[in-house]
This record gives sequence, C-alpha cells and structure tokens, in this order.
Amino acid sequence: DGASIIDIGGESTRPYSQPISESEELQRVIPVIEKLHAAIDVPISIDTSKSAVARAALNAGVEIINDVTGLKGDSDMVAVAREFGAAVCIMHMQGNPQTMQDNPRYDDVVQEVATYLMERTEFLVSAGIDRDKICLDPGIGFGKTHQNNLTLIADCHLFHGLGRPILIGHSRKGFIGKLMGSVEIADRDAGTLALSIFLAQQRTQILRVHNVAQTQKAFALLQAVHGALQPPNPVDTL
Repeated sequence: DGASIIDIGGESTRPYSQPISESEELQRVIPVIEKLHAAIDVPISIDTSKSAVARAALNAGVEIINDVTGLKGDSDMVAVAREFGAAVCIMHMQGNPQTMQDNPRYDDVVQEVATYLMERTEFLVSAGIDRDKICLDPGIGFGKTHQNNLTLIADCHLFHGLGRPILIGHSRKGFIGKLMGSVEIADRDAGTLALSIFLAQQRTQILRVHNVAQTQKAFALLQAVHGALQPPNPVDTL
C-alpha cells in the first residue's frame, strides 16, 4: 500500500493494557518479522520495550527499535541498539500504560515534552547511539489529555527545532473518537486522515497510521494541489 516502514508490535500499550511475558511477545512477533523480511524490501521496526525482544527482532532483520519508554524501560536496551547500530525512536510517556491516563498533568505540554525528548536524545548520543539514527515521538495518547493531544498536534512544527525527524502516532486514537462522537475504532479513519493531512502540511516526517492506502491516496491529491499552487515560471508569464 506504499508504507515506507512497517512497524511490528506484539504487546499492547494502549491505556490500562496489561504487559505480557517476554516469551509470549517473542512468539507473537518473530515469526511475522521473519516472513516479512523475506518477502518485502521495506525497513521493519520493532515496537517493544524489552531488550531481548529487540535483539531477536534485529537478528531477524529489523532495522529500527520503536520503544515507548524511550529506551529507559529495560537497562540493556541502549546496549542492544548500540551493538546493532539500530535506528531508534524515542517516545515521551508520562507514567506507564497502566497509569498514564489516570491524571496526566502539565504546565506546558509542548515545552515539557520537547525538553524530555531533547534531554533523552543527548543522553543516548553520549551513550554511543548515532544522532542521525534517532527520531522523536511526542507520544500522542500516552499520558496526555485530549486537549494535550490536540495542542501537541497543533504545535508539532515546534518540534522541528530539536533537529531530528518527528514521528506522530495519532491513528485511530481515543481523542479522535471523542471529537467525532464515534466509539467504533474503524470509524476514526476520517478524523485520522484529517490530522494526517495537517501534520504533513507541518512537515512532520513520519506518520504512524493503520490505513496506509487511504493515506497515500490523500497525500497524492495533496501533492497535486501543492503543485498546482506553485508560482508560474517567469518564462510562462511573458
């Protein structure tokens, strides 16, 4: 469908989800990764906070570690990323999946998230992770109120000042359903697409979505419109 990266995760991190064992996570993700790696020529990322799962996934062909704890949840994760020279995605989360939506609080959500991402980037670079292999995720829906989510998206352009690619994972999340008055997750695709177009216009480099085909079609039209809006070549105005 045109995805630039395929993200594979075996453990839910939605609010109030329960963790699973390392062995269960490995059984869920490694066979999928092995088959995908053999069949497609697209980078694969592993969505995990367990270093043993990341190591097995990297051995199976994964290139990116997407860790919702910012490589903090497992003390061995940084060493694994460094050993394999893997790209990493650092995400901000207030609390953990079991507690993050109990009572998220910020004085300035954009500034506090940006500070965390900046400090975490510098720590990882000092630990031997290549700066050019780091991307940053403000963590939409991870310890954020609905208004926090909207503010982070509205001001997402400010994160470009951190100097690394920005990843936004907004697809089908609860705040979209609340705004649209829909409880069915699949019904959130229209709202997801609206935000995807906004984020693209804000030059967000990576969008993590479920409906890739729909998003690609919308972006093709968006690019056509932007092309039509380009000023005419001076020669054409003679």
